[in-house]
Amino acid sequence: MATARAVLQVFEEYQKARIKFVQTVAELAAKPQNIEALEAAGLLALLRPLLLDSVPSIQQSAALALGRLANTNDDLAEAVVNNDILPQLVYSLTDQNRFYKKAAAFVLRAVAKHSAPLAQAVVDSGALDALVACLEEFDPGVKEAAAWALGYIARHNAELAQAVVDAGAVPLLVLCIQEPELSLKRVAASSLADVSKHSPEMAQAVVDAGAVPYVAALIINPDGKLKRQICACLAQIAKHSVDLAEVVVEADIFPKILTALKDVDLVVRKHAATAVREVAKHSPELAQLIVSCGGVGALVDYTASAEGNQRLPGIMALGYIAAFSETLALGVIASKGVPPLVAGLAADSEDHIRAASAWSLGQVGRHSPDHAKALADAGALGALVEGFAAAGGSEDLTTKCKRALKQIIERLTYLPALDSLLLDPHIPEGVVKYVLHQVSKVLPNDPDGRTRFVTSGGFAKVQQLQAPSGSKVKDYVDAINSLYPEEIVRYYSPGYSQQLLEKLQNMS
Repeated sequence: MATARAVLQVFEEYQKARIKFVQTVAELAAKPQNIEALEAAGLLALLRPLLLDSVPSIQQSAALALGRLANTNDDLAEAVVNNDILPQLVYSLTDQNRFYKKAAAFVLRAVAKHSAPLAQAVVDSGALDALVACLEEFDPGVKEAAAWALGYIARHNAELAQAVVDAGAVPLLVLCIQEPELSLKRVAASSLADVSKHSPEMAQAVVDAGAVPYVAALIINPDGKLKRQICACLAQIAKHSVDLAEVVVEADIFPKILTALKDVDLVVRKHAATAVREVAKHSPELAQLIVSCGGVGALVDYTASAEGNQRLPGIMALGYIAAFSETLALGVIASKGVPPLVAGLAADSEDHIRAASAWSLGQVGRHSPDHAKALADAGALGALVEGFAAAGGSEDLTTKCKRALKQIIERLTYLPALDSLLLDPHIPEGVVKYVLHQVSKVLPNDPDGRTRFVTSGGFAKVQQLQAPSGSKVKDYVDAINSLYPEEIVRYYSPGYSQQLLEKLQNMS
């Protein structure tokens, strides 16, 4: 008996040592500063056999430690793949308890998140069928872990998203959206967004599974983190085509989603604005629907209050709405939408936001003289000139500012604004041509304007331009000069005062 007890004691001590070891390394792996030392100690090779241990708690702790290692960086995730650990996880995923399933799904997610090749390695290991089966488990924690892993696989590219769809995950993710647990709803919505974002076909698969009504109904949910994912999912579906955007709109997201533009959570606001933008860009009818729901005023308020990259979807949404027609652009102007766009161009430090603001200003001002004058009155022309001439500005910013200036100036008949633009000391040569062309078209029909153009200094500025013969600028200068007596032209020409002095000297 004593001998048997001694033997059993050895095994008990071995089991306790294994449990203590694997639990300790799992705790150590939770701290980034320990990862390098654990890797150097060869932890992966030690953990691999423990995944098949006869004690469930050891299996779970081993999987948890592996997940934490793989989550740290892509090199460790690749090491997990190279050590043939994934097939073991997948094999055990189907018949172990719920705690192990959550830990195993965590490892698969941690590997898949880093890159498309690593996600493909997870797919190649046969994990998709096992993860989809986990979506049918009773335990919500297992469903959440599986949904998270599937989302991380799908997010990389259309091929991986197609693999997730082909495995039958989407209908089960839609069922997860309907579960009472908030965290499960969040992850399911995020995974559906990851599937939808790649192509119209992927988004259509989500729509065909009946996701949109259930997703849209959660816009008014009080949970901020859930609303982030809900708005992002709707945006990813709506962005691809008119038909998909109409499906989203038919789920009665308006005007509910407009209230999210004032949410206390800044990320919810941005994702809601993005969803509105993705709907607005497709057709005049959808843009008009947004206007009719009070969407322009809500977007203006959002854009005016947002900062940095947060304001980008609001800027773009206003531009898309204004682009379709004079009436819609007038709605943007009437809702005081121009000042936030000018502020985005003049005050923001990010060139891509400034470029977007310039584009939207061009869409507002390109319709008619009234639209162009409204932009001039709001100081948009000066901001566009500054953006065009900005030292070190991106090529996109320069192009967008130049194009917007051309679009607005071609519609501008308000001479004081043209005059002010011409007298701007920072006006680039490329813009001068547009201004002179428009002035040459406006002056023939404005007798009073011809006088003001002289007294303001604009006419003198025209005479100072050194335009080569045969150029467009020279043609426009000649057209303007032809509207005035020759004496006026000579008087304001450079050097004329010197000629008069020489005449006076010769008389004496």
